[in-house]
Amino acid sequence: MLKFTKAVAEKMLGDVPQEMWFWCSDGRALKNLPELEVALREMSEETFRCHADESKSDFSNWARDVIGDQKLARDLRKSTTQAQAARSVANRIAWLRGKMAIV
Repeated sequence: MLKFTKAVAEKMLGDVPQEMWFWCSDGRALKNLPELEVALREMSEETFRCHADESKSDFSNWARDVIGDQKLARDLRKSTTQAQAARSVANRIAWLRGKMAIV
């Protein structure tokens, strides 16, 4: 199990390399969790459904495979609405920022 240190939290909140960016079907490129949160709040329902439905969970896969956040990946996989997915990301960002505040 991953121990959440300040360094781990910083890495999870930081930008990923360009070759690992998340490319939305609307052309938007996301390089970190804060950008994912904004995108989830702003994208159309059609764009959201291109990446998350009963048969696929692209946001969850990106959180797991690229960001390395198993909990967020599980929360995103369980999210049935765009708003719920955005809240999951916002809550996780807040939690990670709290870990960064610990010295």
